[in-house]
Amino acid sequence: MTLRRALLLVASFTLSIFLIVLLVKITKIDIWATVRQVLAASRVSFLKLAVLTGLHIYLANEKWRAVDAVMRSPSDSVPPQSLSFALTSVGATLGQLLPVQLSMSVVRTLGTYFYGKALKRGTVGTLFEQSFDIVIVVFLAVASAATTLFNGGQLVWFVSATIMLALAMLSVGLLVQLANRIATSYSGNAALPTLGNAILRKFSEMQYSGLLRLGLARRLLVLSALRFVVQVFMAKQAAEAIGAHIALWQLAAALPFVVIACVIAITPGGLGVNEVTYATSLHLFGTPLSVGAQWAIANRFLVAASCSVIAICAAGIVLVKKIATSSGHDVMQEGQ
Repeated sequence: MTLRRALLLVASFTLSIFLIVLLVKITKIDIWATVRQVLAASRVSFLKLAVLTGLHIYLANEKWRAVDAVMRSPSDSVPPQSLSFALTSVGATLGQLLPVQLSMSVVRTLGTYFYGKALKRGTVGTLFEQSFDIVIVVFLAVASAATTLFNGGQLVWFVSATIMLALAMLSVGLLVQLANRIATSYSGNAALPTLGNAILRKFSEMQYSGLLRLGLARRLLVLSALRFVVQVFMAKQAAEAIGAHIALWQLAAALPFVVIACVIAITPGGLGVNEVTYATSLHLFGTPLSVGAQWAIANRFLVAASCSVIAICAAGIVLVKKIATSSGHDVMQEGQ
């Protein structure tokens, strides 16, 4: 690691701490009382949160496997379902302290090293499938902004969100058609600017790899929409775990702003940015600032814990399967 990167990392963590401290000071919440709330969280609610976290990771894994099925060549082997799920769960856990795109890409790339074209399948595949999560939250952010603009409530947000999801499904077809036309127009024209050639070449490579398929795009968009719904219910379970009274629709309306803020954030895992954006967004929809801030901080601990539980269980299953396979192989060799 270079000195510059080390300084940027230190600055990033410092900014995270500053934002958390600032949020605590402004809302005047007791951080230690919040920690005690987390430690005394309802076990039933945490169990439900862990189950929802597992479902959330499963949907992310299905997206990656759908993309991988298109990208891999006939000579590449298919990672077992248990392994890909374990890699995705570890990436999600590390994403609590690192940019989730980075952590997921690195873990999946390393995990698919022995299955062929690890960088392409692990990194490019991850970035491509996660782009559909961004598409969903961008469309839903419009619904949340409209709800705020018209001072609406649950009904306004639900109707707006339904309309925006329908528009997202309609738009994906147009976007895929446009991308295919751009890819088809690429002919390696040297007269084009270097940047223009590079962009056209990328579209052409995506078309050649099979990523620019309407069926695949629609499937990824539906899975991303389902992940959003599950994430909202995860937030609700985290609230119930510490006894915070926050309406489900308010969590749903605030979530798009939080995801967008974390994508562009320079802090590790969106730490600090996530909590500040959640608290302020929830306040826009009627949740007291102190309640939103206390829940946002507790939510960080609870989600990190639930991701860790799923990752440990998934890694344990992979390890047990590997040991069982090795033992069976040894037994066969002895029999021969």
